[in-house]
Amino acid sequence: MLRRSSPSLEARMANVRIIKKYPNRRLYDTEISSYITLEDVRQLILEDERFEVRDAKSGEDLTRQVLLQIITEHEQEGQPMLSTELLSQLIRFYGDSLQGFMGSYLERSMQLFLDQQQQFRSQLNSLLGQTPWTMLNQITERNMDLWKNFQTGLLGQLGQGPSDDNQTSPTRKDAGRNTPRPR
Repeated sequence: MLRRSSPSLEARMANVRIIKKYPNRRLYDTEISSYITLEDVRQLILEDERFEVRDAKSGEDLTRQVLLQIITEHEQEGQPMLSTELLSQLIRFYGDSLQGFMGSYLERSMQLFLDQQQQFRSQLNSLLGQTPWTMLNQITERNMDLWKNFQTGLLGQLGQGPSDDNQTSPTRKDAGRNTPRPR
């Protein structure tokens, strides 16, 4: 007997574009009934299109693997976004007791960055009588305050207070640059 899934699942799946991945590594977009490339998948991401990549035979969700493949290809071309040090630090978190915590931390950090980027663009568009550097300094100060509050809240959730070891001080070279003044 064929079991029907719940209407909410069907409605949710109707909004998600399904891409099938075949053993020959080809990707088939079921919405347009055509084979697509990784660059086409990247374009779907840029257009904020919801999709899932599924193994054509087993139905297994392969979305993360395809996204990682896109990142790998772009990191090999041009100017990489992820430094060797950053990648090494990420690898160190696998198997660590905070591994589960790290994913949500990175997601929240990225969302904070995107919110600040949007705010910067909005303020840049409404720039009246201010120099871009003044506005950039104000946004940087606000961003640093938000980041410090975010970190303090995260450390508070873990039952730790901020330690002096985690505080960074400007290097001698940076000491003469514009740094936020205490309020």
